[in-house]
Amino acid sequence: MAGVLLVTAAIATATSFAQTVPVPKPAPKGRDGTQAGGGGPAVTGATQTPPNPVIPDPRRNVPSSIFQTFDANQKAQAAKVSAYLSSLQTLVGNFVQVGPDGSKTQGDFYIQKPGKVRFEYDAPSPIDIVADGSSLVVRDRKLATQDVYPLSQTPLRFLLSDRIDLMKDTNVVNVSADDVFVSVTIEEKQALVGTSRLLLMFGAKDGQLKQWTVTDPQGYDTTIAVYNLDSSKKLDPSMFKIDFTNYGQSPG
Repeated sequence: MAGVLLVTAAIATATSFAQTVPVPKPAPKGRDGTQAGGGGPAVTGATQTPPNPVIPDPRRNVPSSIFQTFDANQKAQAAKVSAYLSSLQTLVGNFVQVGPDGSKTQGDFYIQKPGKVRFEYDAPSPIDIVADGSSLVVRDRKLATQDVYPLSQTPLRFLLSDRIDLMKDTNVVNVSADDVFVSVTIEEKQALVGTSRLLLMFGAKDGQLKQWTVTDPQGYDTTIAVYNLDSSKKLDPSMFKIDFTNYGQSPG
């Protein structure tokens, strides 16, 4: 149960906006990762072994001022990342998640821009995360419940925006690059929730998204590394449908 709470807190930081409603039992899931009758795509082509996520140094000192000056190289790196994120319309792949307690979970994810995403966690985790463009839910298949959040209050919206200019549309507080990664840190300050951060990391050579780390207002980090990426898949819109019906009791 502790792991479930960590997942929920990391993906949707605005916990004060959550509403819990029951959900119907999901359709049986095939071993290929598709939902029965849902037509979700499976990752194809040459597969990679799961990466070891790069865990940020908890003692790192990130500038808190959003008014700092960026040099020409930092601006160029941010522009390159913005162009890459804006060019993506769909993205399918696998992920490895490391929670604040060091626990690891894995699964598949599906992105359809703007605003739609689905994370399916491998067993024994009972969690699915779905965003339909305006809301995001964290579902617990075992308990048949889901927590509902406004997508606008979660850090995932930066990955799901149709077009994005990091230096103009977000509160970027740091841009750095080395031989392996280009890293962009975005800071969010919300009156009711506190300050959270999103650290996006991209390959210095191929420019592709490699991982992100969410730091919640309490200072806890959750890192998700992605691999086996495919941006050519056509996704079934039903994968991102959220059932908001308030069931009196669990179905079945």
